[in-house]
Amino acid sequence: MIESLLLRLESHDIVSASEKKLLSDIIVRQGEFSVGEDLVSEGSRPGFSTLLLDGFAGRYKVLEDGSRQITSLHIAGDFVDLHAFPLKIMDHGIVALSPCRVAFTSHPDLKTITETAPHLTRLLWLHTLIDGAIHREWIVAMGRRSKKAHLAHLICELYVRLQVVQRTNEWSFHFPLSQAEVADVLGISVVHLNKTLQTLRKDKLLVWVNRTVTILDWDQLTSIAQFNPTYLNLSIEPR
Repeated sequence: MIESLLLRLESHDIVSASEKKLLSDIIVRQGEFSVGEDLVSEGSRPGFSTLLLDGFAGRYKVLEDGSRQITSLHIAGDFVDLHAFPLKIMDHGIVALSPCRVAFTSHPDLKTITETAPHLTRLLWLHTLIDGAIHREWIVAMGRRSKKAHLAHLICELYVRLQVVQRTNEWSFHFPLSQAEVADVLGISVVHLNKTLQTLRKDKLLVWVNRTVTILDWDQLTSIAQFNPTYLNLSIEPR
């Protein structure tokens, strides 16, 4: 059940058999969410944290005029709201961008882990630190990269993250978001997104057909994006 989470954690450090059992034991139940349904709602006070087992979810804020900004994307293996444990009240929502299957772990059980399993606690802490690093990269992309480079960076990041949890097929990956949702990620109109996507297609850098993205020229795509995966912390070393 938690294979994707273990793959993500093991891309940073060795996870012992006892730690794997601890993680399995704290899963109290599972659930499924339809597209557009909130996994976690803004203003809620959840007593659990949600692990995404399958699907895509997005962290988002809605402005007074009804416009939405997606501030991060989550994939299988991500705790979408591990920070809800110490924060208590959610200041944003997390929505299913595809059918999502999730598992829940109670905050009292997470508290027990922090008190009894220091190494596993550090790995879960690293999980949230990398989420923060991804946010920083997105802020830089939003403010300083061209929209072509911004979209290229998003594709590069998703490919690497999905590769870690074994959700890629050679240079392809499932990407179920609509163009409107990707526009909400980039903070642009659907028309602007479509023009940007056409440029990447015209340059023969990628193909996006039937909810599948295929990268045709990784070196050129990473060059345009100025993509450096250091922020994803993909080195296995003691934590």
